[in-house]
Amino acid sequence: MATIFFDLDGTLADLYGVPGWLSMLEAEDETPYAIAKPLLNLSTLARYINKARRNGYDIGIISWTSKGGSDEYNAKVFDAKCAWLGKHLPSVCWDSINIVDYGTPKENFAKSTDDILFDDEAKNRDNWTGIALDVDNIIGVLKMLSYNG
Repeated sequence: MATIFFDLDGTLADLYGVPGWLSMLEAEDETPYAIAKPLLNLSTLARYINKARRNGYDIGIISWTSKGGSDEYNAKVFDAKCAWLGKHLPSVCWDSINIVDYGTPKENFAKSTDDILFDDEAKNRDNWTGIALDVDNIIGVLKMLSYNG
């Protein structure tokens, strides 16, 4: 069965809505990753993710660490992103959480041409080898998959 992958920043988490996010990241402060507000109703999202999972889909995350971050900082970013997922989507059992160096090609994580990626960045969608979707209708697509899985 296919995997449904989600990006975090700009897809599930509103990193770019955190005041001063860029200067904090440049100063290697992981706070924006921890305090970013959800971009969707996460209880609804979790419900449809879990329904899709029951229909046989694997569920994963592919997200980048901060651009130019040190190894120590990237480890803090990894922890902050995992904590964000645990706080906001505690009922989701992730099959894979890939929080990788900034710029790592996300298509490297696709296992089949049926895999789905939700990502706000056009370049990641263009390079994806499966089905790549913008963030405009995540809930609607998951709703469809959860019934047609």
